[in-house]
Amino acid sequence: MNIFKPKKNFSLKAYNTFGIDQVAENFISVNNLDELRKVLADYADESLFVLGGGSNLLLTRDVPGLTLHIGLKGKEIVDADYTKNHVLIKAMAGEVWHEFVLWTLENGLGGLENLSLIPGNVGAAPIQNIGAYGVELKDTFERCEAMEIKTGLVRAFSKTDCQFDYRHSIFKTKLKNKYIITAVYFKLTKQNHQLKTEYGTIQAELAQQGVKNQAPSTISKAVISIRQQKLPDPKIIGNSGSFFKNPVIEKALFQSLTDKYPEMPFYEAGDLIKIPAAWLIEQAGYKGKRFGDAGVHDKQALVLVNHGNAKGQDILSLSEKIQQSVFEKFGIQLTPEVNIYP
Repeated sequence: MNIFKPKKNFSLKAYNTFGIDQVAENFISVNNLDELRKVLADYADESLFVLGGGSNLLLTRDVPGLTLHIGLKGKEIVDADYTKNHVLIKAMAGEVWHEFVLWTLENGLGGLENLSLIPGNVGAAPIQNIGAYGVELKDTFERCEAMEIKTGLVRAFSKTDCQFDYRHSIFKTKLKNKYIITAVYFKLTKQNHQLKTEYGTIQAELAQQGVKNQAPSTISKAVISIRQQKLPDPKIIGNSGSFFKNPVIEKALFQSLTDKYPEMPFYEAGDLIKIPAAWLIEQAGYKGKRFGDAGVHDKQALVLVNHGNAKGQDILSLSEKIQQSVFEKFGIQLTPEVNIYP
């Protein structure tokens, strides 16, 4: 017998940071592994849409079948003697990412400070291999646990298993729609923290704040300040953070472009060159532009925004215009970082 009665025709507006008002045919939120396993078994014949924090998502239509919200909570220090200088931390998938980062800092732990204020939940972090200011999730990732949708069995995935790459993991390809991440383990430092402050404007922000003794907590405060200056709060204006990945191009193309655009910013990525997508979008003339209620943020061109009543299709149409313009101007194809449903 099915003990979970779904909510019918349930608005997802409050469950995605774009604030898109699409409807789930059936909606259930689960709070522990037993509930998750039970729902997966009871609704095995339904089409399934798994929803976490909704921070990296653009809904372009209503969702048929079952929308399953992952509300698993809990965080703990698993092993304080993991190595001389490391602590093993476990966080459940439904924990809010930024609140989890702050909790690690309150416990004097280092490793996640550069990832402060990234929206979303812990469970989505390995899927996307989230990153910011020279740090990626994989740098502190130890393993994750995930439930197989078909069987309800929980399996552990090592860093190697996850096949991490730039904003990428195996959960976006081979294992997409096959597993639901339930918990993530991190190896963080207790002392002798390896602080990374060379990326972006962190050093300038630390100087402005008068920071002399750098620590994970001071790096976090600097990152939060920088992000708040550049990025809109989804509670005030709907957005999903960075909409596009920073493209990586061949050196030959980069050389031909710098002949024409000598001021083009770049970062070396092995044998390739990474170009800031925000700069490309701004050069294409879209920064601050608005098309109805869909627009590009006036302080950060990488962020597409919902000024109020934009539909998912409006945001998607704008993103496609930007892709076309950037390609025509630079010969570079932008790829969305945001997951687009369907």
